[in-house]
Amino acid sequence: MIKLDAIQLERVANLFRAFSEVSRLAIVQELKSGERSVSDIVDVLPTSQENVSKQLTMLHDAGVVSRRKEGTQVLYQIADPMVFELCRMVCDKSNRDVTKTSRLKF
Repeated sequence: MIKLDAIQLERVANLFRAFSEVSRLAIVQELKSGERSVSDIVDVLPTSQENVSKQLTMLHDAGVVSRRKEGTQVLYQIADPMVFELCRMVCDKSNRDVTKTSRLKF
């Protein structure tokens, strides 16, 4: 394993920080099926537009999502599909730690 320098370690920490909040994980899960606007996400999550926008900004700043403007809407999508592999690995680890009757799936 290659040792990371302080700047690289900070980037890794920022990425993991992006996944440290439930509503951000829910947003990532919604984006799994494709590009969405803020209002699309608000329609399916039990949170406010302000909170969704705030969480999307944090995910964007961490490089988890990308965005593009189309007319008056801003559309978000996952920037790198490796995000789903990372989530799958975490779910697999969690599934090994819980009983077989309450398995997680991302």
